[in-house]
Amino acid sequence: MMLSAGWYRLLLGTLLLLLTGLAWAQGNPLDTLRAERLAAEARDVARLQALLDDTQALETALAEAREANALAQARHAALQVRDAELTERRAILARRHDEQDGELAAALGVLARHSGELRNVLAGRWVTAGGASPPPRLDDVETLTREHLETFADALMAVTAESGRIVRFTAPVADGSGALAPREVVRLGDLAAFSDGALLRHGAGEGTLATLERTPRRVAQSLLAFQAGEDATLMVDPTGGQVIEALAQRPTLVERFHQGGGVGYVVVGLGSLGLLVALTQYAYLLKVSGKMRRQRRHLDQLRTDNPLGRVLTRFQSLPDDPVPEALEARLDEAVLAELPRLERGQSLVKLTAAVAPLLGLLGTVTGMIATFQAITFHGTGDPQLMAGGISQALVTTVLGLMTAVPLLFAHTALVARSRQLTGVVEGRATAALAQRLEEHAAPSAATRG
Repeated sequence: MMLSAGWYRLLLGTLLLLLTGLAWAQGNPLDTLRAERLAAEARDVARLQALLDDTQALETALAEAREANALAQARHAALQVRDAELTERRAILARRHDEQDGELAAALGVLARHSGELRNVLAGRWVTAGGASPPPRLDDVETLTREHLETFADALMAVTAESGRIVRFTAPVADGSGALAPREVVRLGDLAAFSDGALLRHGAGEGTLATLERTPRRVAQSLLAFQAGEDATLMVDPTGGQVIEALAQRPTLVERFHQGGGVGYVVVGLGSLGLLVALTQYAYLLKVSGKMRRQRRHLDQLRTDNPLGRVLTRFQSLPDDPVPEALEARLDEAVLAELPRLERGQSLVKLTAAVAPLLGLLGTVTGMIATFQAITFHGTGDPQLMAGGISQALVTTVLGLMTAVPLLFAHTALVARSRQLTGVVEGRATAALAQRLEEHAAPSAATRG
C-alpha cells in the first residue's frame, strides 16, 4: 500500500529537521552544508513527487508554464523588433552626427570667439551700465546646443534694445576728490552717462563710475536742465565721448598762462604794469580835457586846476616887456612846464610794448631748448615728454604778442590825447601873446602918427 502525498511530505520534512538538527548539534560546517544540500534535494524530490501524485496540479502547472513561455516569446519578439528599430535609428543619428560634427564645431568656435570679443567691447561701453548684461562666454562649452544659441541671441537683442533707451538708475559715483557716493545717473543709450551736470566715465572698480575732470560749461548746463526735466533737448557727442573728452582736455586761459613758465609771468607782469600806467594816464588826460573845455568857455575866469588856466595865469602875471622875443620865450617856458604831466607814462608804455615781444622770443628759445633736451634724454618715442617745452615756446610768444598789441594801441592813444591838449594850450597861449603884442603895438603906432 503506497503512502499518500501528504504523508510522504510529512516524513520528508521530519527527516530534514532531524538531519539539520543533527548537523547543528555536531557543529561541523561541512556536515552542515551537506545537510542543507540534502534538505534541498529532499524538497525538490518532495515537490516532484507531489506533482506526480497530483496529476491535475501537474497539468495546471504545465499549462501555466506554457502560457508564460508564450508570453515570454511574444515579449522577446517585440523587444527584437524594438532593438532593430533602435539600431537603425542609432545608425542614422551616427551618420548625421558625422556629417554635422565639423560644421557644429566650427560654429561653436566662431560663436565662442565672437562672444568673448563682444564682452570685451561691451566692458567699456555705457549700454551695460544699469541695463542689459553682456552675452555669456562660451570658451568652456564642448557641445553647441540650442540653449546656447537662444541665450546669445537674447543677449544681443537686449543690448540692441538698451542702446536706444534713456535710463535712470542709482550707482556709486566718485567725484574729483575720489569720494564715492551713490548718485542718480542718467544713461543716454550707448552715447554717454551723466550725473548732476557732470559727464561720467567708468571707474577703476567694476560697476563704479567717476566724473570727468572737466565738463564744458554749456554742456553741463544742458545736462542739468535735462536731468531736472526743464528741457527735453541736450547736447550729445555722437563720437562716443571723443569730442567731449577733447574739449575737456583743452586748457583754460589760466592753464595756458601757467604753461608759459617764468618768462610768461614776467611778460604778463610787464604788460599789466604798462596797461595800468596807460589807463591811469589816459584817465588823467580825460579829466584834464574836461577841465580845459570848461576853461575855454570861461577865459575871463582863469583857474589853476588845468594846464591852460595855469599857462594863461602865468602869462598874465608876466611884466610888460617891449621885446616880443622875451615874452614868447617866457610863454614857451610856461607851456613846456605843463608837458611832463601831459606826457607822463608814455615812455614806460612804449618800453613795455617793445620789450614784451622780445621776452616772448626769449621764452620761445628756452622752450625749444627744453624740448631738445627732452629729445636728447628720452628720444622721440613719447611726444608728451616734449609737450612742456613746446607749450612754453608757443605760449610765451603768444603772451608777448598779446601784451605788445594793446600796449601799442594804448601808447598811440596817450600820444594823440596829449598832443591834442598840448596843441590847445599852445594855441591859446599864442593867441594871448598875439593879443598882448597888438595892444602894445597900437599905442606906439598912435604916438608915431
